[in-house]
Amino acid sequence: MATTTAPTKARGRGDRWAGPGMLLPFSLFYLVFLVGPLIYTVVAGFFDTSLLKSGLGDFAGFSNYSTVLGDSEFWRTLKNTLWFTVLTTVPLVLLSLVLAILADRFVRGRWFFRFAFFAPFVLPSAVVALMFTFIYADQVGLAQQAATWVGVDTPPSWLGDPDWAMISIAAATVWWTLGFNFVLYLAGLQDIPRSVHEAAAIDGAGPWQRIRHVVVPMLGRTTTLVTVLQVVASLKVFDQIYMLTNGGPDGSTRPSLQLIYDTGFVEGRVGYASTVSLLLFVVILLVSLVWFALVRRAEKER
Repeated sequence: MATTTAPTKARGRGDRWAGPGMLLPFSLFYLVFLVGPLIYTVVAGFFDTSLLKSGLGDFAGFSNYSTVLGDSEFWRTLKNTLWFTVLTTVPLVLLSLVLAILADRFVRGRWFFRFAFFAPFVLPSAVVALMFTFIYADQVGLAQQAATWVGVDTPPSWLGDPDWAMISIAAATVWWTLGFNFVLYLAGLQDIPRSVHEAAAIDGAGPWQRIRHVVVPMLGRTTTLVTVLQVVASLKVFDQIYMLTNGGPDGSTRPSLQLIYDTGFVEGRVGYASTVSLLLFVVILLVSLVWFALVRRAEKER
């Protein structure tokens, strides 16, 4: 009896440490690269920290916050970020839902649509920016030619006109990132039992009625996930704007993250940049919490 229980006890002690052992690498990564920088950002926001001198610098209290809140450039970049979020979130949620519903109706070849829509998402942002730099090029770009074909005599400068620059970048972002939401919706559609569709069809519901009253409500949690992820991603936009317009023309596309980058790494004002980072974090957190609260209330009313 003793010979059988000893290995069992040893194996039990080993199993007890298996979980924490597997979590240890991620925990270290999380502490070093996420929690640590976040604590430093919070602390640096109360100091006159600069890249040009060592240490945290002189204690500034809440002066950085008052300076940022009184800075018109902070509010302009935040407005640009919110405008970009609206321009991208709405089409990326609706288009991905519509395309996923259409692709789900194909029994054969579904893998092709999944690959075709998801393929652009794996492209690096530098590649996407280079592609659309040529597409939006004045006079010789594909977008200029397409506008001429549909009867526009003088097409706008897609990246040089303040009224069109952000819209053009948003359109490029929609093409680039549509596949991720598409795959999420397609996975949600495949989780809906076929028996539900068959029962709705037996009750006399047509294709549109089934989509409206069966498919869309059952995709509610997927829509919540897609919307929150998309809003957070859009509020953190930086790469494509920086490489396509560098925030121009006249700062009309400059997002909040570029203000943080320019202030912290170009001008060396780390304390000011840390303050802007924390305020942007609060905005993202508030938007996410408000959306979750609205969704939860809507689910309770059903």
